[in-house]
Amino acid sequence: MTSRHITEEPIKKIAIFGGTHGNELTGVFLVKHWLENDAEIQRSGLEVKPFITNPRAVKKCTRYIDCDLNRVFDLENLGKKMSEDLPYEVKRAQEINHLFGPKNSEDSYDIIFDLHNTTSNMGCTLILEDSRNDFLIQMFHYIKTSLAPLPCYVYLIEHPSLQYATTRSVAKYPVGIEVGPQPQGVLRADILDQMRKMIKHALDFIYQFNEGKEFPPCTIEVYKIMEKVDYPRNESGEIAAIIHPNLQDQDWKPLHPGDPTFVTLDGKTILLGGDCTVYPVFVNEAAYYEKKEAFAKTTKVTLNAKSIRSSFH
Repeated sequence: MTSRHITEEPIKKIAIFGGTHGNELTGVFLVKHWLENDAEIQRSGLEVKPFITNPRAVKKCTRYIDCDLNRVFDLENLGKKMSEDLPYEVKRAQEINHLFGPKNSEDSYDIIFDLHNTTSNMGCTLILEDSRNDFLIQMFHYIKTSLAPLPCYVYLIEHPSLQYATTRSVAKYPVGIEVGPQPQGVLRADILDQMRKMIKHALDFIYQFNEGKEFPPCTIEVYKIMEKVDYPRNESGEIAAIIHPNLQDQDWKPLHPGDPTFVTLDGKTILLGGDCTVYPVFVNEAAYYEKKEAFAKTTKVTLNAKSIRSSFH
């Protein structure tokens, strides 16, 4: 084995999560369908389990009941003593960790695909948490190539001070799938079709990997998070300006210093500061108003993956 080649264990256990946010309906709809008929997600030699992660939020068609399920999978919350006072999502996180983990253990599921929608114009997006993970870079390269000419973007959320503690982080290989634009509580056929294809290509990749196919070295372009940008606010902490029309729906497009970013109700334009071009994502995302995030700045980075093949062959 050379330094350009990595041998990985075969993949055995996969989960597909829908309803981590109960009003993001594409994942909910697909997972409920696969719970009834899982033929399209089954692959020989693989255990693929579809799962509704936040059933109470799904029933109410709301993002969450007490707190964001996709932010509580840190070891502190997972280790809290069960009590009536715990938020519903923390209890649910502990149940999920028991079923699919434990997190950071040998017994955890190999891969969790967590299905999300965004109200932002982000198209097909894969979310990567580790820039050094050759297996996931290879998988994402395969998915991007298979979807072409439909664009598929990779959002790298690796950051020293931004810790997400995502639902999917229970698995050895966590994969976020985000497709939009789609309003909360709404189903769009085109968005559903795109998400369905992303899962198909991902499962095809895993099957081929397990069967012994060697994937040669590859590179992918990713958008790495730099910082999150809040809306301008007044002295009372209320929003004082909204996303500028020139920025609206321009996710992944270059945003230069001096470009319009916000506009006030009296027509004043607020320009982007700084000295470098950035690439905005999650522009005007509905769910992020409560998090005080108007958009996130990213920078383009190229990631390299070594050749991989299954150690089973």
